[in-house]
This record gives sequence, structure tokens and C-alpha cells, in this order.
Amino acid sequence: MKSAIYPGSFDPVTLGHLDIIKRSAGLTDHLIVAVLNNSSKTPLFSVDERVNMLKEVTRDIPNIEIVSFSGLLVDFAKEKNCRVIIRGLRAVTDFEYELAMSQTNRVANPNIDTIFLNTSLKYAYLSSSTVKEMAMYGGDISKFVPENVIKPIYEKYNIQRNKEGENHEQN
Repeated sequence: MKSAIYPGSFDPVTLGHLDIIKRSAGLTDHLIVAVLNNSSKTPLFSVDERVNMLKEVTRDIPNIEIVSFSGLLVDFAKEKNCRVIIRGLRAVTDFEYELAMSQTNRVANPNIDTIFLNTSLKYAYLSSSTVKEMAMYGGDISKFVPENVIKPIYEKYNIQRNKEGENHEQN
């Protein structure tokens, strides 16, 4: 496989995302991690912040390109001359949604194929929404996200961590 796109909102990037990114990079010559700029949602982090966080956590993976896009994924794939989309699956509910999306993408562009990767079992429960909810209430998110993403997440919620890893709201 020459190149593939792994799209998502990555708000924030989790260890589950990173697992799929690393495994996908091993399957392809060039992996485009595409950060969706979805104007219908209000993300915790801006597109630029998400792109920069992903660049930081993937800096040791040589065949990766981190970019943002808006609009239809099939149009972005055509623009990048890419025929393969990679999607991660955590549970059966993910599969139902992702299958419908892949079929829609295939109708929109018959040259596009989607490959599904099962998330590693240790991340099967993990979502960006879970991370945000835990962080919002000062919970420990260190087992869910890369280390250099922890501080920016807490800062978004005005929570300061002390040296012992405990969280305190900033005044």
C-alpha cells in the first residue's frame, strides 16, 4: 500500500488514536493523518492545536504527514491522490457507523477503499469524549493520552496539576 489517510477529529489525540497511527504507518509507505475541521462541532482544541499535538506525538514516525482538511473526505482523498482510508474500530457500534460511512464514500468515489483496524484491547473503551469528561472533573487522564497532551487538556479546563499529579482548579 503506497499511501493511506487516517482521518479524525483527534480532540484530543488519545493513546488509542496513537495505536492506530503507529500500526497504520507500518502498513503503508506514507500515512496522512487528517484532522477534520468540522464547523458543526465546537471542539476543545483548535484545528492548529490538534495538528501541532499530533505532530509532537508522532515526531518519531518518519512516514507520517499531519494535515487538516474540511469538507468531504472523498474529495480530500482525491486531492491527495489517495485511494485508501483507514478507520479504527472499538466496538460493534463503531462498525455499524463506519460501515455506513465507508459505503457512502465508496458510492461517492468508487476508487476509495476503507480498511478497518481493530483497536488494541487495552484501548477498546477509550474515546476523546471520555478523556474530556474525566479532565473536566479533574480526573487522572495519564492512562488515556500521550504525556505531552495532558497539560494542554487540563489548561483548557482551568485545572492545574501539582507535582504529586493531583489537580486543582485555578482561580
